Amino acid sequence: GEIFIGIEQKNKYFIFDENGNQILFAHEVNLKLFWRFFMKPMRPFEIQLTDEQEGVQLIIKRPFKFLFHECEIFLPDGQLLGSIKWEFAMFRKKYAIYDNNNIEILRLFGPIFKPWTFFISKMGTEVGKLTKKWSGIVKEVFTDEDNFVLQLTEHISLKEKQILLGAIFLIDFVYFER
Repeated sequence: GEIFIGIEQKNKYFIFDENGNQILFAHEVNLKLFWRFFMKPMRPFEIQLTDEQEGVQLIIKRPFKFLFHECEIFLPDGQLLGSIKWEFAMFRKKYAIYDNNNIEILRLFGPIFKPWTFFISKMGTEVGKLTKKWSGIVKEVFTDEDNFVLQLTEHISLKEKQILLGAIFLIDFVYFER
């Protein structure tokens, strides 16, 4: 429908574990028609991640910013877990990930010659990577459906994993929603 009417629809996501089992469902909420029509991927968003048993698990909020993209990740009770902030870099994609005390805990780095890959580092050591997977020519051209793979080492805490989930949504909007 987005192709024919030119208005962004509310995004929906399915999150799977390494065995292909769906563990979470994510969906965009509270989105006004103005933002969807005029700002498209630059729009602010609120995404709720839910599971079947306990309901909302995480809330990801992105304020409107023309540049210096960022988002915050919250627990269902409103407690801030952390944030992701874009950093200016010539010909590269760089993001800093902060905890709830605004202390940098991780970095995302997208090399210029690997536009669909972001390496994750913790205190200078690579601890994982986030990759957008090719979905095939039909899906890539005629839909905005994307598949991401988050690969992590055992040196990542649950809180850091939750914040990295938020990074996936921000990166999807900034680079792949067009």
